[in-house]
Amino acid sequence: MKISAPMLPLTALALIGAAAAGAQVPAPVQQPQAQAPAESEELVVDVEGGISAPMPIAVPYMPTPASVSTQAGETGALGRQVAEIVASDLRNSGIFTPRGPAGLPAISYPQVTAPDFGYWGGTGSQALVQGFVQANANGTLTVGCYLYDVYAKKELTRQGYVVEPRDWRRAAHKCADAVYSRLSGESPFFDSRIAYIAESGPKDNRVKRLAIMDSDGANHRFLTNGQSTVLTPRFSPDYKQIVYLSYVDKRPRIYVYDIGSGRQRVVTESTNQTFAPRFSPDGKWILYSMSVNGNTDIYRVSANGGQPVRLTNTPGIDTGGSYSPDGTKIVFESDRSGGQQLYVMNADGSDQRRISFGGGRYATPEWSPRGDLIAFTKMAGNFRIGVMSPSGGGERLLTNSWQDEAPTWSPNGRIIQFFRSSQGRSGKSTVWQVDLTGSHERQIPTPLDGSDPAWGPLLP
Repeated sequence: MKISAPMLPLTALALIGAAAAGAQVPAPVQQPQAQAPAESEELVVDVEGGISAPMPIAVPYMPTPASVSTQAGETGALGRQVAEIVASDLRNSGIFTPRGPAGLPAISYPQVTAPDFGYWGGTGSQALVQGFVQANANGTLTVGCYLYDVYAKKELTRQGYVVEPRDWRRAAHKCADAVYSRLSGESPFFDSRIAYIAESGPKDNRVKRLAIMDSDGANHRFLTNGQSTVLTPRFSPDYKQIVYLSYVDKRPRIYVYDIGSGRQRVVTESTNQTFAPRFSPDGKWILYSMSVNGNTDIYRVSANGGQPVRLTNTPGIDTGGSYSPDGTKIVFESDRSGGQQLYVMNADGSDQRRISFGGGRYATPEWSPRGDLIAFTKMAGNFRIGVMSPSGGGERLLTNSWQDEAPTWSPNGRIIQFFRSSQGRSGKSTVWQVDLTGSHERQIPTPLDGSDPAWGPLLP
């Protein structure tokens, strides 16, 4: 979708045309073309299996047509920072080995559309990302992003983004998303945000605040002040709200926090223990668990509040519900069989059936946004993150630390985020990610300890 700059909201990014906001996207320079590779030889990364050899991709610093001071800094410095973020995003996906930007030769502005394919081929790079940062007369920035197939000597995609200076990092993530999607054939996920619980204080008296950050840990901010305990946040489908559980005067309440305005409202409250609120895919319902007279069941309530409806009614503990992407089914955990196991039911509570039958206990299930997998915590000695099909087949464990729990999916269903607790009296918790191969783990930096992460949808 192409949007002219005057129509942009303050925080929006726009895919630019040739004349958007007066930005000058360099005209393509015709290069001597090698014979186009056959379709079967097209430069792609196979993300279905394990990545034995991540694709080498060159990401040099991005030049500027003119050095201009902006509210975000000088455009030349921004070009270097944008390239660093693009390279970091691609590296963290686990399927690319970026070369640069440090250590690569500087490119000039005209070279953005006229790559020296001979040189880049000599570095062993299969793909090349080049771009530029330009200050516009109206105070915005234009970030150009170009992807090239080095061996075929051809352009694969070009994108441009007009942004307010404060949103320059989003343009970098958008560029990385464009590269990732073009080469993997997968949906993007870098330009997204994460909500989580920031923890501080001694282990037996933790202060727990709701916080939000970019997918790489940048642009961190606290949303609550810590005066009341906050738990288990989850985004609404449109990303505009976060639902979470909070205890005020030992009374559990489900709140919805509006990200744009900073206002929050109570959806439901009770004297009964309440757990794990989650939005339905259409945003109309909130699923949660509540303990009444010693029996814990799953309920749903309108996102606007009202009378809750009980969906399960069995002895024991039913909790941890998560909707399928189409909203027709719910996965949850229950100890009705004697130990915590995973069950699936229809959205109205009918046709409840067990799907986990491996050794150990299962908890905190969450349905993939692709609908093909369910992530869970498996407790068998240690706590590990795993996945299985919605029917219970194909179980795979992805992590093997002491205590990993509470999985949440990336918007494209290829990465799982979770939190990891350390052994000992410190009880330190940190936020981590793992890909579906289980071969690529990384920690997400947070200023305080972090738990209960929730990955939001791709930003508009």
